[in-house]
Amino acid sequence: MVGTMRPVKIAGLARYVPPRVLTNADLERMVDTTDEWILQRTGIRERHLVDPGVATSDLAVPASLEAIEQAGITAKDVGFIVVGTTTPDTIFPSTACTLQAKIGAMNAWGFDLGAACSGFTYAMSVGAQMVATGAVEHALVVGADVMSSIIDYTDRATCVIFGDAAGAAVLSPTSAGEPAIIDFLHITDGTGGPALCMPAGGSRLPASHETVDKRLHYVKQDGQTVFKFAVKMTEEITRRILARNNLRLDDLDLFVSHQANRRIIEAASERLGLDMKKVVINLEAYGNTTAGTIPLALCDARAQGRLKKGDLVLLASVGAGFTVGAVLLRWSL
Repeated sequence: MVGTMRPVKIAGLARYVPPRVLTNADLERMVDTTDEWILQRTGIRERHLVDPGVATSDLAVPASLEAIEQAGITAKDVGFIVVGTTTPDTIFPSTACTLQAKIGAMNAWGFDLGAACSGFTYAMSVGAQMVATGAVEHALVVGADVMSSIIDYTDRATCVIFGDAAGAAVLSPTSAGEPAIIDFLHITDGTGGPALCMPAGGSRLPASHETVDKRLHYVKQDGQTVFKFAVKMTEEITRRILARNNLRLDDLDLFVSHQANRRIIEAASERLGLDMKKVVINLEAYGNTTAGTIPLALCDARAQGRLKKGDLVLLASVGAGFTVGAVLLRWSL
């Protein structure tokens, strides 16, 4: 647990969404769907998409710079960068390297982390450990994705779900007794990989005329399998991390789940017996931005006055892999 080393807090948090909006009405003109169908099944009204040529690092830059400014440091003070992303600018170099150069973090090293929709919770854990152990003083943790680059806009089952966004947090050491990250817990179940994946583009199926013709460079999803697993594991990991810290569900001030689908969040919250007033749901305006959803939700909750210093907050995620993640913290901003 992080608490056994020096305590670590979120010192800055920011997000960036591209200005272009794709509404459900726009999708009605693109595929066989309706606003009512999308809302009923996902809870999404609109999502933000990048313009052609805009990459994941381009979204990460403004979010990172704002988070760094909030933390009261400069880019030169950042010692480590981890970017949770499913859509890196390039397979190599890493988006962390690209971001490091763009923001002028000349003293930082880093890498990308591939955990799909759990990208931010996994990256938070890595960044927190770097600071907790004293390896670095300040870590920049980014969750960013340009999902529109891997979405098939002729597939009505997936194209209605995803959007583009970035969120960034600066993690820094804090004093004993101050609000800090308490614990994290992660699970991987690789048997679920085929239920949510992009089949081609890696070493198993390199790009070819055949893979392009078969549209294998897009997200493929078995929605029912993903839904059931996400509800079950969101409940399980929430109960496990609270139990091992001798906390009850009633102790939580805010529950911030990955924003994949309104029905998933509501079903998991109902199974947990959580008061919906403590649950953040903001995907109506953004869709599923993969690694970007949790920092977006935290930023919105903060802007709405739903977070005060010392609040007990639980972040939970389920993503392709399958990956499951949770971070328990006391709010420090």
